[in-house]
Amino acid sequence: MKRGRSASLSLSALREEAAGCRACHLWKDATQTVFGEGPKHAPIMLVGEQPGDKEDLAGKPFVGPAGQMLDRALEEAGIARNTVYVTNAVKHFKFMPRGKIRLHQKPNTPEIRACRPWYERELAAIKPALVVAMGATAAQSVFGKITPIGKNRGHLIDLDESTKALVTVHPSYLLRLPGEEARVREYENFVRDMKIAAALLHQLHRAA
Repeated sequence: MKRGRSASLSLSALREEAAGCRACHLWKDATQTVFGEGPKHAPIMLVGEQPGDKEDLAGKPFVGPAGQMLDRALEEAGIARNTVYVTNAVKHFKFMPRGKIRLHQKPNTPEIRACRPWYERELAAIKPALVVAMGATAAQSVFGKITPIGKNRGHLIDLDESTKALVTVHPSYLLRLPGEEARVREYENFVRDMKIAAALLHQLHRAA
């Protein structure tokens, strides 16, 4: 994984540059670029799919219902949201208008590829110990190829000599489950994945 001159760029400079991104067509309908947020050298980098309706309007990642679900899971796992860097594989909201409602549309491979350099530059600037890929789009961006969730979920994977990855579901998946029993079960599995991230954090703290 390349971490060249982009590492010298500050996150604020990257955010400002990304605001004018025209690498794919999604900027035309989106309100704004939604860049990542969090501490400059956060030990954990959480990567989601793309901003949703509320994120597109606010200009901040994970502030809608999925963000609330994520915050709850992080708290239960013992991770403070303000200690992690949160971003998305795709930085513009892709949607289909239905009257006054904007329906989320899954980004395709060309859109993920077009936006991947921003993820790479965030990664180079932050240098996290762990990248958590939440959902299939995030996993495709993090690994640079289609990466099944089921086969790769729940264990640490080496990205390079200093960074590991963890694959899990996107919190919005938990919101879409049809039954209460399934929602409770899958939420517990999501928290379990976040506890793997928390355990790595504890190891790093003990080693420091």
